[in-house]
Amino acid sequence: MCLNPEPAVRYKNLKECPMSVATNSPVPESLQPFLSSPKKMLIGGKWVDAKSGKTFEVFDPASDQVIAGVAEGDAADVELAVAAARKAFDQGPWSKMGGSERSRLIWRIGELIEEHADELAQIETLDNGKPFAVAKAADVALAADMFRYMAGWATKIEGNTIPIQLPYAPESEFHAFTLREPVGVVGQIIPWNFPLLMAAWKLAPALTTGCTVILKPAEQTPLSALRLGELILQAGVPDGVVNIITGFGETAGAAIASHDQIDKVAFTGSTEVGKLIINAATGNLKRVSLELGGKSPNVIYDDADLDSAIAGAADAIFFNQGEVCSAGSRLFVQKGVYDEVVAGVSEIAKNLKVGSGFDASTQMGPLVSREQFDRVTGYLKAGVSEGAEAAAGGSALDRPGYFVQPTVLKNASEDMSVVREEIFGPVVAAMPFGDEAELVGQANNTAYGLAAGIWTRDISKAHRFAKAVKAGSVWINCYSVFDAALPFGGYKQSGWGREMGHAVLENYLQTKSVCVSL
Repeated sequence: MCLNPEPAVRYKNLKECPMSVATNSPVPESLQPFLSSPKKMLIGGKWVDAKSGKTFEVFDPASDQVIAGVAEGDAADVELAVAAARKAFDQGPWSKMGGSERSRLIWRIGELIEEHADELAQIETLDNGKPFAVAKAADVALAADMFRYMAGWATKIEGNTIPIQLPYAPESEFHAFTLREPVGVVGQIIPWNFPLLMAAWKLAPALTTGCTVILKPAEQTPLSALRLGELILQAGVPDGVVNIITGFGETAGAAIASHDQIDKVAFTGSTEVGKLIINAATGNLKRVSLELGGKSPNVIYDDADLDSAIAGAADAIFFNQGEVCSAGSRLFVQKGVYDEVVAGVSEIAKNLKVGSGFDASTQMGPLVSREQFDRVTGYLKAGVSEGAEAAAGGSALDRPGYFVQPTVLKNASEDMSVVREEIFGPVVAAMPFGDEAELVGQANNTAYGLAAGIWTRDISKAHRFAKAVKAGSVWINCYSVFDAALPFGGYKQSGWGREMGHAVLENYLQTKSVCVSL
C-alpha cells in the first residue's frame, strides 16, 4: 500500500529524531457509542447473538486491554447464514437484480465508507494497532475505491456469440452464445492485517457478479467488518445478501469451508490454513480462491538510485508493522553497495517512532496480537541463533502492548528460517548477490511467489528480472503499489486466482454455453 510514491520523502528527517516510543493515547470519545453497544452477527439482515450465547474478547494491541466483547459464532450460526444467503440468491432479489441497480447499491457502499472515513480509521487503529494516518489514507481510501471500481463492472458482465460449424453436419445452422452467471453463495474468510480493506477486496467483486456472501472476519479484528455491515444495510443492500459471522477459524471458518450449500470459498491468510481450506472444500468440490503467504525478494542493484532504494526497502518491510503478505522480507543487495544499503535501512529502522496508532507521531504500531508477538520474537531469537546479526532492532520493546523493534538482519543465508519462512512482522533479512544469473536463482529459491521488487537504472535488466522472477506482482523502482484495477495474487504456494482488477470477477462467475438449432 504505497502511501507516498517517494518513500525517501517520508524518511528524510528521521536522523533528527531517534527511535522513540510514542505515548499511548486514549480511545477516541467518538468510538465509545460503537464500542458500548453489543457486537452481534449479521444474519438475514438482522443483528443476532450467537446461538450458543458465547462471546469472545477483542484486545487493543497497543495496551493489551479488552476493548469489546463479540458474538462467538460457530457451525450453528453458519447454518443460519447459509440459509439466508441461499434464499437471497435462489429466490432473489440479488441474483435477479439488474446490473445497473446492483451498481448503484455497490457504489453507495463506497460513498458511505468515505463519509465515515475517520470513524472507520479509528476502529482499525484501535483493533489492529496501525497508525491512524495509515488506516485513513490506505485502508479506508482503498476500500472505498474498491467498491466504486467494482460498481462499474456490474453493468459490463457479458458473454459472447460464437459461430460454430459441425464437421459431421456441415449443412446445419446454429446460434451459439455464452452466458456469464454468478457462482452462487460464497463463503469469504479474511485476515487481520487489513481488516476493512480485505473485506472490500472480497465483498465488492462478489456483490458485483450477483453472488451472496457469508463473510468471516479474523477473530483478532472483527470490529471494522461489523461497522461495514451496518453501512451495507444503510446502503439498501437486501437482507441476506451479506451475512457476517464472527468467531474462530477452527469452528466458524471450518464450517464455512466445508458447508455443502456454499458454492465457493475465498480465503486470504497463511499458506498452512489455505491448505486446510482446500481439503475442507472437497466435500462438494466447491470452487476455491486463495491469497496466501509470501517471502518476497526485493532487489537493489549497484546502479540504483540508492536514496530511493534504501527508503523503498525500508517501506517495503516496515509499513503496517511488516504484517503484509507481499512485504519485501528478503533483501538482495549487489555486493558493491551491500554495506551502504544495510546501513541505510538500519538507520531508518533505528529512527522509526514506534507506539500507539492514535499518537500522531507514530510511524509503526504494535503487532496485532499476543500470538503474533510471540511468533515474531521467536523468529528474532532463531535468526540470531542461526548466525544472523541484528544491524538494527532484534528484540521486543519493554512496555505494555505487542511492540517489537523494526529489525534488519545481516549476514543471513538461504538455509536460515528467517529467510525461508514467512515471519509477518517488521523483520528483513539482507543478503548480498554477485551477478544477475546468481540473483534470479536466489530470488526464486522459495516456496512462495506473491511479489518482488527491483531497484535499478537499467531498464533492460529490470525487464529481464520481471520476466524471470516467479511472482504475481513485480514492482520496478517502487514497492507495494496497489490499485483496484491492478490484479494481485500469487504463483506457487502463494495462492490460486487473483484479487482486484477485472481478473477477480473470474472467481465469482461461471460460463454457460447455449446452442440453438436454426
